[in-house]
Amino acid sequence: MVNSDGLISFHAQMQETDLHILAERDLQSETVHLIAQYRNQLENYIARNPNFLEALFPLDCDSFAPPLIKEMQKAALAAGVGPMAAVAGGVAQYVGQDLLQGYCREIMVENGGDVFLQRSVDCRVAIFAGQSPLSNTIGIEVKKEDMPIGICTSSATVGHSLSLGQADAVTVVAPSVCLADAAATRLGNETRENRPLDEVLSIASQIKGICGVVVVRGEELGAWGNVALASVG
Repeated sequence: MVNSDGLISFHAQMQETDLHILAERDLQSETVHLIAQYRNQLENYIARNPNFLEALFPLDCDSFAPPLIKEMQKAALAAGVGPMAAVAGGVAQYVGQDLLQGYCREIMVENGGDVFLQRSVDCRVAIFAGQSPLSNTIGIEVKKEDMPIGICTSSATVGHSLSLGQADAVTVVAPSVCLADAAATRLGNETRENRPLDEVLSIASQIKGICGVVVVRGEELGAWGNVALASVG
């Protein structure tokens, strides 16, 4: 949930891709065109490189791949996960960047909990953590000078994405939405039952390129890095 003052809300969907967007005007047709473009890139690449879809560990970077694929591979390498861990954030990032190029000046693109954000004002982003009592009670303050920015959340209790841990929410902030997505997946996997959150945050500190992270597990809350927490409601 992002404060949406002055922006219009709309959805753009194609097969499994369902983007929630805030922008200065309705850009649904333009967004659907971009979704099709990037889905086509992904599907064609996977058809030629099936390991890209199934890998749970980083793959060698392909210098001949399209830019989206390259950034997913780079993010996966930094976070220590498979490249598809960055797919939702990657689509949000590339669609958002393209819409900013010629259609709008302010935008939020949300793809299954992964957000690309560019606003001219400071924003507060709420953290949804499923059944945790902390869900939608805390958020992250994002300064306008830090945007565009990626804010991505991984959860073992919400949504359909694969998570090997027990976190209700791991939210990562990074300039690259691909990296934020991949890092959230890695740290979600590391947030196992009875494991101290300090250990998870120590792993976060070793992932180069991320700004900060917030981990929610039940009534527990941990944070590392340059993140300003705020109450929501």
